[in-house]
Amino acid sequence: MSTSTLKKVALYTLGAFSGVALSLSVQSFAAEKDKKDNETLPVQSIRNMAEVYGQIKANYYQDKSDADLFEGAMKGMVSDLDPHSEYMDKKGYADMKESTSGEFGGLGMEIGQEDGFIKVIAPIEDTPAERAGVKSGDFIAKIDNVSTRGLTTSEAVKKMRGKPGTKITLTLSRKNVDKPIVVNLTRAIIKVKSVRHHLLEPNYGYIRVSQFQERTVAGINEAAKALIKANKGAPLKGIILDLRDDPGGLLDGAVGVSAAFLPADAKVVSTKGRDGKEGMVLKARPEDYIRTSGRDPLADLPAELKTIPMTVLINSGSASASEIVAGALQDHKRAVVVGTQSFGKGSVQTLIPLSNGSAVKLTTALYYTSNEISTPDSNEAAKADENAKSKKGKDKEKDEDLSSRRIPNPAKDDQLRKALDLVKNPAEWQKSLGLAAKKPAPKKDKKDGKDESK
Repeated sequence: MSTSTLKKVALYTLGAFSGVALSLSVQSFAAEKDKKDNETLPVQSIRNMAEVYGQIKANYYQDKSDADLFEGAMKGMVSDLDPHSEYMDKKGYADMKESTSGEFGGLGMEIGQEDGFIKVIAPIEDTPAERAGVKSGDFIAKIDNVSTRGLTTSEAVKKMRGKPGTKITLTLSRKNVDKPIVVNLTRAIIKVKSVRHHLLEPNYGYIRVSQFQERTVAGINEAAKALIKANKGAPLKGIILDLRDDPGGLLDGAVGVSAAFLPADAKVVSTKGRDGKEGMVLKARPEDYIRTSGRDPLADLPAELKTIPMTVLINSGSASASEIVAGALQDHKRAVVVGTQSFGKGSVQTLIPLSNGSAVKLTTALYYTSNEISTPDSNEAAKADENAKSKKGKDKEKDEDLSSRRIPNPAKDDQLRKALDLVKNPAEWQKSLGLAAKKPAPKKDKKDGKDESK
């Protein structure tokens, strides 16, 4: 028998022996578990994994380190759970933390995984991705001519991030487009300005949230004050919150933005875990949106933001935190939601640091607004407007939407125009919310004070 064959047999035997030893220790551990939950560890499955490990070590054509094999096993185990769960190595974990700080290098888009491919949730405005024409719902089939099939989102992020000024080519697959779309981009430092504002016309303000970050809640307060200043110091009469192509971000940011427009202690979102019971409940109160001890970023918020007519704009790129905000404001009949169907990401991911500096991002619960709805419904009138347009007209409108968000223009943006018309007409706004319009106070006879109303 040759030396190489002996080595393989020895390795295989070692793997098999390790599997048996592991199984025995697992069985011993399982026997000691609390009998009340009537659960045992999957001994046979663990034995099978040990056997696969032994076969790889004995027969695979390349010598793979134990660290690589176990890291690959962890990635596969987590990524197979759902499109939003993943294992992150040290670099991936660092990139994740960096992306919520508001400045990072790359192309400027939020991505996820679907059907084994990388999908664009939303391009971030005023970034290389948006300027190149990348759209919500696009699939990234190739990165620099290499297929993305099987890549995790963190692996795809690694490939797309790089030194500012360097080139990258993406091959996109788009619904209703027969041929692949090839776009050439130049990496840049992505500085995401979370909140923008604009006075559309006297008394009516516009606030755009492009991503929920650490300073988003404070940014809402600053935007509201700036709008009042631009309105010559007069209180606003209506507000539009634009969450289109907002891929989400920090959960406490969503709670804080909701709290800016809702009554104190109003329920914003709750979660349900594997047992189906309500778990975490977050409300419009400082302790549920202040990240660290300190001053409430909404402490001196203009009071009229709690009561004036309000609309929220969403589309297929509105996901996660933006859906929580839209759903909470809709449930409490605080705002009319205008636009098209949102992305539909009704789950909560928890980022769990591991002892070696890596992390695992797990879907730990589903989230629900106060009316037990997982995603908001867009305004039916606006849906009808969208469906009535031709495909060419929709594409044209999409281009105009993106450009008009930097300087919003209702004349070029049908959804924005519809939203503005609603807040300018309180009776129609209340009707869209399902509220009865307030009746004028009855007139009284000047002589005897009797009610003249019939």
